Amino acid sequence: MKYYLIVGEASGDLHASRLMRSLKNVDEFAEFRFFGGDLMAAEGGTRVKHYKELAYMGFVPVLMHLGTIFSNMKRCKEDIVKWKPDVVILVDYPGFNLNIAKFLKKKTNIPAYYYISPKIWAEWRIRSIKRDIAELFSILPFEVPFFEKKHRYPIHYVGNPTAEEVNEFRSEYHQNFVEFCEENNLDRHRPIIALLAGSRLQEIKDNLPAMIEVAERFEDYQMVLAGAPSIEDSYYEKFLKGTPVKMVRNKTYPLLSHSTAALVTSGTATLETALFEVPQVVCYETPLPYLVRFAFKHVMSCKYISLVNLIADKEVVQEMFADRFQVDAIADQLYRILPGKEGRERMLSEYREVRERLGNQVAPDEAAAIMLDLLVKRREMLVRLAKERAEAEAKAAAEAAERARLKALAEAEAAKKKAEQQAEAARRRAEEEAERARRKAEEARRLADEEAERARRAEEQLNESQQEELK
Repeated sequence: MKYYLIVGEASGDLHASRLMRSLKNVDEFAEFRFFGGDLMAAEGGTRVKHYKELAYMGFVPVLMHLGTIFSNMKRCKEDIVKWKPDVVILVDYPGFNLNIAKFLKKKTNIPAYYYISPKIWAEWRIRSIKRDIAELFSILPFEVPFFEKKHRYPIHYVGNPTAEEVNEFRSEYHQNFVEFCEENNLDRHRPIIALLAGSRLQEIKDNLPAMIEVAERFEDYQMVLAGAPSIEDSYYEKFLKGTPVKMVRNKTYPLLSHSTAALVTSGTATLETALFEVPQVVCYETPLPYLVRFAFKHVMSCKYISLVNLIADKEVVQEMFADRFQVDAIADQLYRILPGKEGRERMLSEYREVRERLGNQVAPDEAAAIMLDLLVKRREMLVRLAKERAEAEAKAAAEAAERARLKALAEAEAAKKKAEQQAEAARRRAEEEAERARRKAEEARRLADEEAERARRAEEQLNESQQEELK
């Protein structure tokens, strides 16, 4: 099969690369073409564009790069149509991917599969998903009742790849705290508070300054930032300069393995932090905070923003967003989950419930098997439909030919009958003409006989007159 994948950020690159690996295991003829990152490129196939050229977040950055975004969409659509894949697999990144799905549904016969669904608390997206997405593969258990019961849209829950990735990492990672600190020039004598400020420029700009301000209040701890692979050091430097915060690159999982607590933006990082059993405070700044809080309470149907709370369906971690995004309040919540505090043990206990809810499926393997099965069935269906269509067309052609033959026979019979009728009419006309000619001839003969008779009598009379004169 030919698979076209589209991702827009680092986490999508990771999940898509693992899905590609699983697809290769079940489909030996798998071909890949994608908008993605280095991890996907390592699995093979052809990269059309790097996701770093696509990732814009926030109103102003999106507005400033609107031309680039539209250009990338146009390029993507043209490339898909030209390559003619069996399926397009969309990985998160809804602003871009739902537009592509709409195009595929309207202009092509190529199905769109969504691996890692868009954030479902944006309910306005449901209509687009139901209309344009052929199959949706969920990695979050709470999405199943949302889609299937509330919106009557069947989906596939395939397990959570983050859980599998964390389990795999923890089983293979054996570096101790001291070794980690020495490797990264950290203080081996102070515990770590991890800062996970997101993977997009706007997220970092909005959240990191407040995180640093909170962290600086806890002098007995060292603050370590997990640098996102898509963000340059020079961008981080603007926020870290003059602060005690250190940064590690491409080591989020090792960092969480050795962290005592964490400040985390909303997103997959909240779930990763929970799976590493690190108590956390979720921090997310929003514009118009009081309006956002009002909308969240009275307009949106979703109760939480962090994956941990959404999966648990209760408040396991504190969500400091909108009007609650305040340095003092965040610091207070962080204090409550440090060692020896009551909130820490409660959170760790509820983390275990979250892990149980995720299940034990290996998400990329499960998704790959289902995808291939669906595509094989779809291909078989298309072949069957093509065969049925060909048979129907052949039958229609045969019926048309038979109708033409019968019509030709009928026309020939009609022509024969007409010819016979015309011949008979001609024969009758000829006979009538002959009869008229005969009668005319007889009349002419009769007139001639009468004329001859008159001539004979006139001659006789003449002879008689002459004889009398002679006498």
